[in-house]
Amino acid sequence: MTPPQGGLSIERMCALAGVSRASYYRHWRRVAPEREQIELRDVLQRLAVGHRHYGYRRLTALLRREGWAVNHKRILRLMRTDNLLCLRRRAFVPATTDSRHDWRVVPNLARGMQLTGLDQLWVADITYLRLLEEFAFLAVVIDAFSRRVVGWAVEVHLRAALAVAALQMALAARRPQPGQLIHHSDRGVQYACAEYSALLGAHGIQPSMSRVGSPYDNAKAESFMSTLKREEVDGRAYRTAHEARRSIGSFIEEIYNRQRLHSALNYLAPADFEATVAPMLV
Repeated sequence: MTPPQGGLSIERMCALAGVSRASYYRHWRRVAPEREQIELRDVLQRLAVGHRHYGYRRLTALLRREGWAVNHKRILRLMRTDNLLCLRRRAFVPATTDSRHDWRVVPNLARGMQLTGLDQLWVADITYLRLLEEFAFLAVVIDAFSRRVVGWAVEVHLRAALAVAALQMALAARRPQPGQLIHHSDRGVQYACAEYSALLGAHGIQPSMSRVGSPYDNAKAESFMSTLKREEVDGRAYRTAHEARRSIGSFIEEIYNRQRLHSALNYLAPADFEATVAPMLV
């Protein structure tokens, strides 16, 4: 261990300062961990501010990407010390599903399904968006294997056209092979109606619907909606549906699909995860 200081060795500097080498190394072993801790806390605070909705596990993954040999327990301890733990808000969720209709309800085919690749299972859901003077609604279609949002639409109504627009975007983007894809949703009228069912049938996609009283059947879609509300919608004041559409579209396409780390994807963003599996599926 002989870091040069203006060409002088540690032995020479100790001699000039009138201290022993043993005293120097005792001092170095005492202050080096403190410096490392200060540098780590500085980096952690920068990342926590830049990714204010990330928890300690995702921040640990980011730190490791920057070359820090840390574990999540240490990062959790530092975040508690520096008051960096993110707050969770309980969201109010108005009803967006009307399952009181006369359309056909199909069985749940997604439960227990073992996914091995892309475009085997899509999950769909609808949530509300609070505007300045009214509500808008967001419909999404998500690839369950990669968690990528492959289709979405924002409108100020809950008619079937909302869900159809999201599905059409997904079909145009992915072009799934007929007979290989299951589409799972709740029992809402938007997904059970003739227009939506016909679009699925025209592309050889098999429909699947959640059981009554089983919210976990569509957990991956619900998880995305929770992330969207927490990291984009909460605290925003969208004036119009156009403004909400622009902001949410930017969040989905630029942040969620391409930047946000997912623990279930080995802390990769959906687009990066798809890039790793796509060569294996060719």
